[in-house]
Amino acid sequence: MDFQSKATLEERLLLMDELSKRFSTRAHKVDIEGSFPFENIQDLIDTGYTALTVPKKYGGQEITLLEMVQLQEKIAEGDGATALSIGWHMGIVKNLAEKELWKESVFEKLCEAVSKGALVNAAATEPTTGSPTRGGKPETIAIKKGDCWIINGRKTFTTMSPMLDFFIVSATISETTQVGNFLIPRNLEGVIIEETWDSIAMKGTGSHDLHLVNVVVDNESYVEQLGREAKRANGWLLHIPACYLGIAKAAKKHAIEFALTYSPNSIDRPIVELPNVKQKIGEMELKIMQAEYFLHAVAKQWDVSDEQDREKMGPVLGAVKLTVTNAAIEAVDLAMRIVGARSLSLKSPLQRYYRDVRAGIHNPPMDDMTVQILSSYAIQPYQPL
Repeated sequence: MDFQSKATLEERLLLMDELSKRFSTRAHKVDIEGSFPFENIQDLIDTGYTALTVPKKYGGQEITLLEMVQLQEKIAEGDGATALSIGWHMGIVKNLAEKELWKESVFEKLCEAVSKGALVNAAATEPTTGSPTRGGKPETIAIKKGDCWIINGRKTFTTMSPMLDFFIVSATISETTQVGNFLIPRNLEGVIIEETWDSIAMKGTGSHDLHLVNVVVDNESYVEQLGREAKRANGWLLHIPACYLGIAKAAKKHAIEFALTYSPNSIDRPIVELPNVKQKIGEMELKIMQAEYFLHAVAKQWDVSDEQDREKMGPVLGAVKLTVTNAAIEAVDLAMRIVGARSLSLKSPLQRYYRDVRAGIHNPPMDDMTVQILSSYAIQPYQPL
């Protein structure tokens, strides 16, 4: 099985469907143990999936955002934690390629490593700053010493930390007001993972704390100065709603299969024939259908837009995330109402879907920020000149 040899999205989706079914068989054990899906991530590496967003000039496939979103949905149908984890890696590589944010030689080296199976994620959230999208300044400090930087700090929610090879760490530049990103390899002295992840949702993401204790990196590792320009639109973040949509689809499948086979002796036929159950199935399908069309349409719009038009898409990208994640929560709730009390059993995947899907509320951008942006977006055309 090799994604790199598949020429079409349809072929890649078929391959991912095989992997997703495999992930599904492992999901319960990972969730119950609160462990990490090492086998799933390794399968994605071994099949070449993790290099699909690498630019073609560096040996990758440079897949479109729409392709990435659909593949991420399919992963999430098998295991949401695996999808959310690998989605950060896939999206970050795509974003760096599209926006050309780093010095080309540095990005090329990263792509070479990714093509060989390396994984990367950002480490930006801190205990006292909360989500970086709310503008908190990092307390992680980078001090310049000769041709090197010495970095100290602590990051939280470092998703996929058990298998990451590189961390993109935001830090305040000592004795300045500047904030920058540093590319830090895992194998450096002073890079420490503290296993703090105890969330009841997305238990398998391994989103532990990252401690940086006198970590020394060269000057080339200072890859990006932040805050020099207005915040740019980020199409790659659509991997987040794609994950939760995939979970909702898995919940729908489970609920319908249950309704087709469960026949209590009080009615002597499958409950799928009951009007109230059909009503819930129809409502669930409508929510998923609306979410999917919105997500896919905006991903496609991103793919066909030039850089100037993409920068105008911030409000609609936020609207997609808000709409899809909330629709996914509602769809999973409907699935649980169809199945009834059995959905609360640890043996039922629905209780995991229910916990996992709610994590979407806390992924960026946050709903309240999106609504405020949409308000300004709606008012702006009517403002007097």
